[in-house]
Amino acid sequence: MKNKNDIIQAAQNCTICEPFLKDGVRPVFTVHPHARINIIGQAPGRKVHESGIPWADASGKRLRQWLGVDDEIFYSPEHFAIMPMGFCFPGTGKSGDLPPRPECAPQWHQPLLRLMPNIELTLLFGQYAQAAYLGKARKRTLTETVKNWQSYGPNFIPLPHPSPRNQIWLRKNAWFEEEVVPFLQERVKKTLAL
Repeated sequence: MKNKNDIIQAAQNCTICEPFLKDGVRPVFTVHPHARINIIGQAPGRKVHESGIPWADASGKRLRQWLGVDDEIFYSPEHFAIMPMGFCFPGTGKSGDLPPRPECAPQWHQPLLRLMPNIELTLLFGQYAQAAYLGKARKRTLTETVKNWQSYGPNFIPLPHPSPRNQIWLRKNAWFEEEVVPFLQERVKKTLAL
């Protein structure tokens, strides 16, 4: 692949996971050479798969609240890159969406990250993103990793998934919305010069 457009187009047309995706392939991600913040989550849910718009669901609404940004800023690719661990909806299992396909991130993350030299902050939502990007520095549980968020700065902030399914976790861990969210909002504001 010769240039950035070739890489982006190849990722948009990717079919490596097609045999495993009963709902079909539809890579959903956003990259831009001027992006300052990279959001790495799990994988698109069914609503996002159907719309093709990243984080266009209840999780995305809460995410934008946590970040302190409106839809216009969030969906500006010069501000936010969106690269889930799996670009396609993995399907549904017994207790929610299946894990992201393991083929995707190793195939696409590094080539796409090389196109974005201005990324200053990467937000890692959930255990799959944290395992991939924090490696051995990750703690035993997601809660412990998020509780130790300051030790991964200034480049990374590990976060829980903003899914409505995480209401119980958020109630049990009130410190997250009291301490981490205000810091996150301030950091986003500074990084984007809002």
